[in-house]
Amino acid sequence: MAGADERFMAAALRLSRRHLGLTDTNPSVACLIVREDVVVGTAVTAIGGRPHAETQALAEAGARARGATAYVTLEPCAHHGRTPPCCDALIAAGIVRVVVCVTDPDERVFGEGIARMHAAGIEVMTDLLRPEGEKALSAYLSRKRRHRPEVTLKLAVSADGMIGRKGVGQVPITGAIARAQTHRMRAESDAILVGLGTALADDPELTCRLPGLEQRSPLRIVLDRRLDLPLASRLVATAGTVPLIVVAEAPAPDAESAASPAVPEVHAGSALRADPRHDADGFARRRAALEREGAAILLTERHHLHDLLGRLSARGLSSLMVEGGAAIARAFLEADLVDRIALFTGPRSIGEGGIASPCVDGRIDGFAPVGRAVFGPDRYTEYERES
Repeated sequence: MAGADERFMAAALRLSRRHLGLTDTNPSVACLIVREDVVVGTAVTAIGGRPHAETQALAEAGARARGATAYVTLEPCAHHGRTPPCCDALIAAGIVRVVVCVTDPDERVFGEGIARMHAAGIEVMTDLLRPEGEKALSAYLSRKRRHRPEVTLKLAVSADGMIGRKGVGQVPITGAIARAQTHRMRAESDAILVGLGTALADDPELTCRLPGLEQRSPLRIVLDRRLDLPLASRLVATAGTVPLIVVAEAPAPDAESAASPAVPEVHAGSALRADPRHDADGFARRRAALEREGAAILLTERHHLHDLLGRLSARGLSSLMVEGGAAIARAFLEADLVDRIALFTGPRSIGEGGIASPCVDGRIDGFAPVGRAVFGPDRYTEYERES
């Protein structure tokens, strides 16, 4: 039975990727209902997070679920939320065996679903293909275990190790095939983040523009301490259709702190810093203008990236793709907040005036290469944080 179990769980894990980035605060979970080696029901967490995979798969299986085995990539929930517990639905449907890939670290579940199914007489097998399941659910697990989103740093680097040229807007580094891969990564992410410098220099939309996946654009986040993002920018112009959060620093409450020396916007894990030009009246006007265009403003008080990620996690965000410039990339790396590096290397050199990348292909301290690919003329290397 072991071979069949692994085959069906592998299929469930592949299915679970279908709705990455689309299930709100819930993870993208898959469930297969199998009877006599035939799949009679299959589902993935619905867009928006409800209904869950188990109830949908059971509905598809109908009466054929009685006496069947359920393969679930994450432990069935055991708490009453907007829907009844999935473990109870499996019990009521007459499932006789449940195979679970990963135990849910959510404190409302955390083995309770497994215990209740055991108590009902269901045979439960756990941890099947767990390493693969941990990878598939890595973003959700990061939010639950570390209370922050999983961070992927995406970089496009020239042959001479540059990510751009000083005083110039966006410089093409990779080709169309690699750019399409970037858009696919955006489609699977909950949010994408850049700094104000990138927003001003490149005027990006940060949306997914692959045919058929346009509706899978992630939440956009801009680190902009003074709210200087232009109303005419593409990010603001599209805020009514694709959500935009501008992360700012509240103006200093008194003249003494307002007159404190200015320091760089980003360094050593700090996202936002005090600025003597940061006047309250101008800030209020800029905030009101951005909010009228549909942007949401998130004020920070502690000014640390750790704090920012904690607040994003509290909003239910599990995965964050960082595409910002060199300063933002270095800040996340120095704060030890990068879990994965997606490094695209183009064949052309930028030369004089280039902006050095914080990462180049080869050995990256603290990270190990886990995959390589070729996209047209461009090379791709994926790194993961070493244990």
